[in-house]
Amino acid sequence: MGPYLLKRLLATIPVMLVVAVFIFLLLRLTPGDPAAMIGGDYATEAQIDEIRQTLGLNEPLLTQFVIWIGNILQGDLGESFFFKKQVSELIVARIEPTLSLSLVTIIFTVAIAVPIGVLAAYRHGSWIDRIVMGFSVLGFSVPVFVIGFGLIYVFSLQLSWFPVQGYNRIGNGVTPWIHNLILPALALSVIFVAFIARMTRTSVLEVLGEDYIRTARAKGQTETKVLMRHALRNAAVPIVTVIGFAFAILVGGVVVTESVFNIPGLGLLTVDAVLNRDFPTIQAVVLLFSLVYVMINLAIDLSYTLLDPRIRY
Repeated sequence: MGPYLLKRLLATIPVMLVVAVFIFLLLRLTPGDPAAMIGGDYATEAQIDEIRQTLGLNEPLLTQFVIWIGNILQGDLGESFFFKKQVSELIVARIEPTLSLSLVTIIFTVAIAVPIGVLAAYRHGSWIDRIVMGFSVLGFSVPVFVIGFGLIYVFSLQLSWFPVQGYNRIGNGVTPWIHNLILPALALSVIFVAFIARMTRTSVLEVLGEDYIRTARAKGQTETKVLMRHALRNAAVPIVTVIGFAFAILVGGVVVTESVFNIPGLGLLTVDAVLNRDFPTIQAVVLLFSLVYVMINLAIDLSYTLLDPRIRY
């Protein structure tokens, strides 16, 4: 596995380079001037040009790109145009809420999706199966912000069980931390519960028709053991794959949920950076999300050897 792991790690270098080139060019070829936004509505052309010169935006694109990549290789992500802070400091300050929301969401998702998916496969064709499949369709159809506002209206405004918005750091205590995350995690988990439950149902249903399942039942094993020890374990590879992809998407796709619940994470930071044409911040956050996605894909591949002994790298 060592050579395979090294090969995959080396393969991330060209992937990240392509991402860097793409996001660098995309930001500079789209309309909008960071210097004009910093200068404000009453800034003169001379003042805007001076700001542009200070930010290094008057340099040729190739020169800007080489300087940016060189700084990244030295661990310098640059200074935010808008926040006037080092981008690395902004990311460190905002990464806890995003990771917390992603972690709680994926726990909710797996705890709900896998059991109902297995149950739907076991009760294939029954009313339970139809309810799960109907929920899957509904989960794919309703936007996250609609679910979020609905949960806020019912559980925050009407019942006053949870706060409307905000985030409590885990250092302030686990109870207030999880209390602030329940509603946004539930809102964000709906679509992933629908997706993973559907995949679990399909995978387990396919496995339930195999000969070793009939053999296990013939030996007198209980249905619980048959489902958990034989069916779910042998159907785990595709299920773990979609769970890993869901977590990767969660980390990089919490923008809407963080905006609805006003959670000061990387998603909200990205929104502010995009609205203010903050090139260094956008570039660093997108690179970070891309790196997380690549690393999670690698972890998924390596997990296959633990789930299925027949798989070797």
